[in-house]
This record gives sequence, C-alpha cells and structure tokens, in this order.
Amino acid sequence: MTESSSTDYVATGPRRGGGPHPGLLALISLALFLAGLIVGAALSGGATLQSPFAETSDVVARFADHAFATRVAALFQFGSAVPLGIYAATVYARQLRLGIRVPGPAIGLYGGITASLLLLVSSMTTWVLSRAEVSVDGALTHALAYLSFITGGVGYVVGLGLLVAGLAVPALILKLVPAWLAWTGLVIAALSELSFVSMVVEPLQVLLPIGRFGGAIWLIIVGFLLPQTRAAANRERP
Repeated sequence: MTESSSTDYVATGPRRGGGPHPGLLALISLALFLAGLIVGAALSGGATLQSPFAETSDVVARFADHAFATRVAALFQFGSAVPLGIYAATVYARQLRLGIRVPGPAIGLYGGITASLLLLVSSMTTWVLSRAEVSVDGALTHALAYLSFITGGVGYVVGLGLLVAGLAVPALILKLVPAWLAWTGLVIAALSELSFVSMVVEPLQVLLPIGRFGGAIWLIIVGFLLPQTRAAANRERP
C-alpha cells in the first residue's frame, strides 16, 4: 500500500452531522431479534428454535402446535430488520460526510440493505408458516421452513458481513476506530462470507451465529465510536 492510499480515501470539505444514532439503531435491532428468540422459545417450550433439518412430520407438528409462538417470533424478527436497514443508510451517509470516496461505503450499504430485506423475507415466510391453512400441506410447510432458514440464516449473515466489511476497511485505513476493533470486524466479515459454504457443507453452519451475533455486537460498538465529521476524526487520530 502506498503512502497516498489514505488520501485516496478522503475527500476534503465541510461535512455536517445528523440523522439517527447508528449505535442505538444497531442496539435496537439486536434487542428486538433477541426478544423474538426469547419470547418465541418461552411460548413454545423451545420449539421455535428447532432446526428445519428434521423429518417433515416433526417440522409440520412444530408449526401446527405452536402457531402463536411462531407468529410472535416472526413479529419481532420483522421489527429487528427495519432499524438494521436504517443503520446501513445512516453509516453510509456518515462515511460520505467523512470524505470516504471508495467502494467500501457502497458495498456496506448493499450488504446492510440485503441483510435487512432477507430478514424481512424470512420473518414473513415464518408468519406464513404459522397459518393453519399452510401447515396442512407437509411438503409446502417443510419447503417454506427451509426458505425461512436460508434467507434469515446464510442470506442475512452474508449481507451483514458485507456491511461490517464496508465499515471496517475504511475505518482501519483512516484510523476512525481502534485498530483492534477494525481487525475484529474484518475477521467477523470474513467468517460471515465463508458461511455461504454451509449451503453444501452443513457443519459450517456453526459460522452463522458467529456472523449474526458477532456482527451485530460489532456494529453496535462501531455505531457509538464512528466519528461524525472529519474534524472529529482528525482530533481522534494519534
């Protein structure tokens, strides 16, 4: 990397702050998602946390016997997707205010919007699975369960990884956050992107919770630490 690489990341000029606080948005998103897991599990005795990789009869019975719990879990999951999308737009605008003029912010925006939309699709599919009219068809129920899993699992985590990477790379080069935090983000992003291999190698599904919760916590921390203006970023540099 040449000495001019940092300047390639910066466009000078005044920038103004504004918009919702990204740290709070990420915190709200994670809180709603966790609430959906906890409330859904409490109402169903843990059935809503079970994997779709089971016998069709077991999958059908789970949604038929715990329709209300499934619907509540879908509600919270839907709610958590909205602040995530707003977060992606907010940090994208902030990176532009910081003068970052490389593909990173756009990649992060694409990843964040993708993650938010796929989480919405997953939650709406889960809501459909809670309907009695659907659970009478075993093959359809199992197919929708797989769709809910792949969109809210691999699809969501890969998108979230792109959002993390789009923040971590410029933050590392411009020293917008501590170096250890930026490197942690890069590791989380790499593991999140690698999780797509789990579509064929199922043991790699262990990467999904790492990307989901590790990425969410990382976004919260960065949301509180990311400078709002170039002047603030310059003051925070060593």
